[in-house]
Amino acid sequence: MITENKQKRREAHLLLDNIRSVHNVGSIFRTAETLGISKIYCIGTTPTPHDRFGNKRSDFAKVALGAENTISWEHAEEGGSILNKLKKAGAKIVALEQSPRSLDYKQISLASSSKNKVVIILGNEVEGVSKPILELADVIAEIPLRGQKESLNVSVSAGIFLYRLLDTD
Repeated sequence: MITENKQKRREAHLLLDNIRSVHNVGSIFRTAETLGISKIYCIGTTPTPHDRFGNKRSDFAKVALGAENTISWEHAEEGGSILNKLKKAGAKIVALEQSPRSLDYKQISLASSSKNKVVIILGNEVEGVSKPILELADVIAEIPLRGQKESLNVSVSAGIFLYRLLDTD
């Protein structure tokens, strides 16, 4: 059974910091659309639904399955000015990254936050969230790992974290 929650949710944005894989980004778009994300910012080398000539990318569409047509998105070379603008507009900035400042993602809650907007930052598959972007985060969350691998695929991490953070809001 599929249920639909028409309840008003907080305004949520994603900032994708130099993610390399078109498949990861397409998958993130699809997940984001199912959660009602307001906008996705594709920063730097992050692939967008259109190529450099403005043509729709079939490799992107194959993974996003139409989400690229229903969710607002924007490309920018750098994300600092976007984050500063959203922060000034009252957004809480949450990065998903392994860091000495990281909290277990299950400890992060927006329910008690007075801010009605949130920006979730996801980083590059190898390097993670860039240091200048990470420094702008109000909160850094981390998904604890129990195996030998040091990280999860960014699109898998996005799904786990976004559903935990936004579906309980």
